Amino acid sequence: MQTLNQDIRSGEFKQIYLLYGEEAFLKNSYKNRLKEAIIGDDTMNFARFEGKGLDVDELIRLADTMPFFAEHRLILIEDSGFFKTASDALVQYLPSMPDTTILLFVETEVDKRNRLYKKVKDMGYATELNRQDKYGHIAEMERQDSAQLARWAAGILAKNGKKITTRTMEYFLGKTGDDMENIRMELEKVISYTLGRDVITDEDVMTVCTVQVTNRIFDMVAAIVNRQTRKAMDLYEDLLTLKEPPMRILFLIARQFNQLLQVKELMAKGMDKGTIASKLKMQPFVVGKTMPQARQFSREQILSYVNSCVETEEAVKSGRLQDRLAVELLITKEYG
Repeated sequence: MQTLNQDIRSGEFKQIYLLYGEEAFLKNSYKNRLKEAIIGDDTMNFARFEGKGLDVDELIRLADTMPFFAEHRLILIEDSGFFKTASDALVQYLPSMPDTTILLFVETEVDKRNRLYKKVKDMGYATELNRQDKYGHIAEMERQDSAQLARWAAGILAKNGKKITTRTMEYFLGKTGDDMENIRMELEKVISYTLGRDVITDEDVMTVCTVQVTNRIFDMVAAIVNRQTRKAMDLYEDLLTLKEPPMRILFLIARQFNQLLQVKELMAKGMDKGTIASKLKMQPFVVGKTMPQARQFSREQILSYVNSCVETEEAVKSGRLQDRLAVELLITKEYG
């Protein structure tokens, strides 16, 4: 992200940008900042394409069009799937694209073996080597670790004249999860709730912050491993009521069991909460909740839960089980 910030400040842009990764807030933020820096409010020299099955010929024709009374033409392409299944025509076109055109790709997933990904990456190497070539830059927007999120959230609070202790910040992030857009919205609620006061307390967080899906998943996993089947099923029904897809719930359950396994293994090496949180890029508050759970079970027991998640996913993908039923069976399964 350092390169993106530098380009935005300097006004000297690459010809191709690829923003991808899990952190939607960062992708949207840099997408909007790049758009503003490159063309501002100029709608005449801006075009946006979205979704799979885009007309590549139309995209290339537009990219070949010179900007109208401006330095650049910006084309934004979102969730195209081009970096999973490359368009040969687009890969071959990029080296001859006019210098006045800038392509900004914003994708959720990429395949680093993909021809288009490699082409943009090669252009990035050209930039680093100062070669006279078409320049490109790839930026992965990953989930931020707890320390980065805490600094970012504290910065927003400080701008609004608010203070928060490290312990209360851990508690806040434990409730909000690591999604930056959700954190931003929850911060707005806390700031509004504490008008007239400058210190955020645990009670403020408890009163106004919404318990996120990841917290419900943590409670569900705790219920599964403690054989509290009814409680686990109630939590599952709550998530379905909130329109969470069964396969996303399965993914989050599997992720929680994997984290449990990782915490267990690092605890066995003598690591403390802070070290584990830093190594796994987890919030200390979450690690603190996970460690007692990890102590209750052997590594082999936790691994059996992980394997069950893998088997459940395979059963759904192969068509042997319907997704909702498959997760129900996982929750109610008797583990040795």
